[in-house]
Order: sequence, then structure tokens, then C-alpha cells
Amino acid sequence: MLERRRPPCNNHCDRARLITSMSHGNRIRVGVLFGGRSGEHEISLRSALTVMSAMDPARYDVIPIGIGRDGRWHLEHDALRLLGQRAPRLAALEGGGPPVTLLPHPDSRALVSVPESNSTAVATPSGPAMPGPLDVVFPVLHGTYGEDGTVQGLLELTGIPYVGAGVLGSAVGMDKDTQKRLLRDARLPIGKYFALTRAEHHDDPALASRSRRF
Repeated sequence: MLERRRPPCNNHCDRARLITSMSHGNRIRVGVLFGGRSGEHEISLRSALTVMSAMDPARYDVIPIGIGRDGRWHLEHDALRLLGQRAPRLAALEGGGPPVTLLPHPDSRALVSVPESNSTAVATPSGPAMPGPLDVVFPVLHGTYGEDGTVQGLLELTGIPYVGAGVLGSAVGMDKDTQKRLLRDARLPIGKYFALTRAEHHDDPALASRSRRF
């Protein structure tokens, strides 16, 4: 109900291409995103460890892409070992493998190598052990900059199919005020709630206390 439909061919053609790839015995190349800039960074690492450990290597070519707290993407070649060390301790990602990104157009669907943070070089499709075009992306991200429609928007621009809700569904799922308004307008029962913006709290800190009596 909340999701805008994509052009009819996109999902159908992408699904058909993946099924054909599997039927021909080819492994599906899956980019797994984990980490991220949100306060749930460490929880994402635990989730990614579970997801990637469960993926059949005979069927899936897993491309692990770690996102640091600074928002930089890194290709993590030894992700299971890395996550096995950090996830149980709830330790954040620090640095990582070669820095990579996705370009916002559907020409290649491949990761491109990007310069280190202190370099003036430009992004390039070549680089150390760059994988080929991604068939699908699995965002194992929690919280803002991950499941709020931002990453989904980038993936829409790249044209790469991805797991989970689309841009609108993800954004509404994170914005509880908008979500409740839509549910209310659809005549669905919702509990009482009080929405307080950061600006309103800044202008009147006592408003939050008064809202508890709502």
C-alpha cells in the first residue's frame, strides 16, 4: 500500500535473470552491506555474521562490504573472520580492506575502487581484487543511513536489485510519526502518541515532560 511500484519490467526481468543464472549453475553474486553510521552499527555486524554464515557458497558468491562509522565503504575479503572477532565483543569496524563505492547510474552495477581519505586520486573501476557486477545487494544495516531509505535510494539509482523494502517503505518504517499518520488516515487503529521534533525540544525543553501526561 505504501510502496510505489517500479516499472513492470524491472522486478520481473531481474528475478528472471537471477533464476536463469541459478538454473545454469552460476553462482549469484550478492553484495552484503553491514556496519554503517548509525548507533546500531555493532548490531549490524552480528546480523551480517549470521546472514553470511547461512549463505550456501555453492549458490552464492558473497561480496562483503563493510561500512565504517565514518560512512566509508570497504571491501572485506575475510569478513567472516573479522566479524567473528568483533561481533561477539560489540566492537565497531576500524578501517578495513580496499575502499570502494557504487556509482549512481546503472551502467556497470560494479563496485569501484576509491582513493583513501587522504588521497587526491579519483574513483576507478579497477583496483585490488575488484569483483564483477553485483547481481543483488543485501543491506544488513540497522537504523539511520541504512534502513531509512537512504541506501535504498542509492541502489535504485544503480539499478541493482536489493533485499527488503524500497525507498518509501523504508523511510516510512523509520519515521514513526509519518507511519502513524498514514495508518490513521487508512482508518487503522493506532495507540495514542505524541510527536516531538528536535527543534521543538530545543525551543521548549519542558515540552517533553508535559507530553508524558498526554
